[in-house]
Amino acid sequence: MFGLLDKNTAILLLSNLAVLAALFGIGRYLKKRSSVDIDAETVRSFSRNMMAWMVVCVVLALGLMVGTIVTVIFFWFVSFWAQREFVTLTPTKPSDHRTLFFLILVFPIAQYVLEGMGAYDLYSIVIPVYGTLFIGARIAFANDPDEFLERTAKLQFGLLICVYALSHAPALLTLDMLMTWDSIDGQWVEWMGAKAGLLLYLVVIVQISDMTHFIADRTVGRHVIAPKVNEFKSWEGLMTAIVVSAIVGLLIQMFLPVTPFQLYGAAVMAIIISVMASSGSMTMCAIKRDRGIARHGGLVQSRGVLDRIASLCFAAPIYFHVTRFFLEVDSIQEINIANEQLDVVFQIGSLTGFWT
Repeated sequence: MFGLLDKNTAILLLSNLAVLAALFGIGRYLKKRSSVDIDAETVRSFSRNMMAWMVVCVVLALGLMVGTIVTVIFFWFVSFWAQREFVTLTPTKPSDHRTLFFLILVFPIAQYVLEGMGAYDLYSIVIPVYGTLFIGARIAFANDPDEFLERTAKLQFGLLICVYALSHAPALLTLDMLMTWDSIDGQWVEWMGAKAGLLLYLVVIVQISDMTHFIADRTVGRHVIAPKVNEFKSWEGLMTAIVVSAIVGLLIQMFLPVTPFQLYGAAVMAIIISVMASSGSMTMCAIKRDRGIARHGGLVQSRGVLDRIASLCFAAPIYFHVTRFFLEVDSIQEINIANEQLDVVFQIGSLTGFWT
């Protein structure tokens, strides 16, 4: 249809933008109301969240309409900005500045270039292996052993979260052939959908999870998960986010099948995304509390890009690897082999009376 978008992904994208715009409008309306029942800061925060997600979705849509390379470049830019904020959030020593050059420019560029080439065997290890070893060695050669472990840990975590983890989102576009289950014929077949649907599904579910968590925490939240980390995030909010995400994920796959998952598979993947998104948000809150600040940065509406992508950073790697492990194949021959193995399982089951 347009670039990487097919009909279903385009409809999902437009629907998502329409919902975000409507929610933003509701937030603006509530902001103007002089009601004592509505906390002004909560309404402002809600409106900022909606505006931020709209900006992200619009830019992502433009990238997907052009192609994979532009989308990868967009995520590289977000990683660059996020890592820059992370370094500001966790100050480093002058002796670490040369190391930062490699962490902010060299390794991220290498990660996304290899990813754009589809070189999974390389981009899956360049940061967790070579980046980790490089950080320790480079700081040691700087002849400044003070707080060595703390400094290396901060830089390594920032590189892993802001670059490596986030890079798994556009990596979905570089997956090889995917298979899906044909319930009519009862066998595995090649999935013919657009890979952009996988990425868009991830982004939409992360949005749904974050928004639901935010609203439920402030309406039905009673039992705070970790009050020293975040005084609002509750177990009720977490469970509500998981349930709503699963329902939305199932409905998306039912009416706009943009992924190779079956209905139950889409619901399970939505649950995984929601749990990891909440984990990412809590982790970022813990980092900010450790640094003694509540908010930071100023990419969108006075909120940092780290606040926006923390959920996505934690959800993307798990979502990517689960999809790749269960559904990616190299050729049609692998799908045929999977069907043959399935036939053998059915035959054994029939012979043993396990099923009839």
